Formats: sequence, structure tokens, C-alpha cells
Amino acid sequence: MQEPFYKNGLKFTCKRCSFCCGHSPGFVYLSKSDLERLCAYFKMTAPDFAQKYCRWANYYHGTTVLALQEQKNYDCILWKDGCTAYQARPLQCSTYPFWSWMVQDKATWDDVAKDCPGMNSGQLWPKDYIDKTSTAYDQNTPITKEEFDTLYSVIPNSFRDL
Repeated sequence: MQEPFYKNGLKFTCKRCSFCCGHSPGFVYLSKSDLERLCAYFKMTAPDFAQKYCRWANYYHGTTVLALQEQKNYDCILWKDGCTAYQARPLQCSTYPFWSWMVQDKATWDDVAKDCPGMNSGQLWPKDYIDKTSTAYDQNTPITKEEFDTLYSVIPNSFRDL
């Protein structure tokens, strides 16, 4: 197997430019663990958090998954001169820019870096960290509408005492 182009690591330090947090349409998909972490951080129930901050997005194979809303300028709903939930931010956000498709080859990495001033500068991240982060990104599965409804359905009061 061929060594990845980042065998000696990659440099990245966030410059807080917010490029990855908005400016163009996109999706920040939420997994169950993302949702639970954000709910704990904001001290909200999942249904309340979803109603205030989320939307349902079409996903692969006809599924519908939970994603954060965007502001009118396409910035993430949690972006206000910085991430308002930085300590609890979704895994999709915390793994940027070491997403599997971004580190698949140097040409892709360099193309994405054209819009991100933090890439190719600052802290040197080792190959093992990049591999671990990329794998975490790939394994982070968004919660589907069906899963959400099953996990967080509101049971009418008349059924609680049965």
C-alpha cells in the first residue's frame, strides 16, 4: 500500500476566518452523539434543540437526516463571531480539515487550502492523528428522522400512566 501524501504530517491552525462555517450553502450533519452533546451544552431537550437550531436534510439513499440550520448568509446557525458551541461542536466541525476526501491526495488538499488560510500553516499534525481524525469523520453517521422520532418521541400524557 502506498504511503499517503501526508506521511510526514500536515500543517493546520484555525485562523477563525469562518470559511468552513459558512459563506456558501452546505450541511453540518448531526449524529446522535453530536445532538446529545449540543443538548447538554445548551441545556435543552433534543426536540427543543432540533426545533430551534436544526432542519431535516435529504441524504444518501433517500434518507432524511438532522442538520444544523444556516443563517441567511449561509453561516452556520451557531456562528456569531465564533462558534457559540465550540466546546460541544459537532464532530464534522472538530475534524475539519482532516476529512477523508480532503486528505485523499495532495491535489485535493491544496485545492481546499485555497479557501482556508489555516491549512498548510501553523501546527504540524502527525499522520496518526490525521488517520484517526479521518476515520472518526467517516464513522460519524447522521441521525435519521426515523431514529430521532423513535428516540425522542413525545409520549402523550394519557399513555404515561399505563
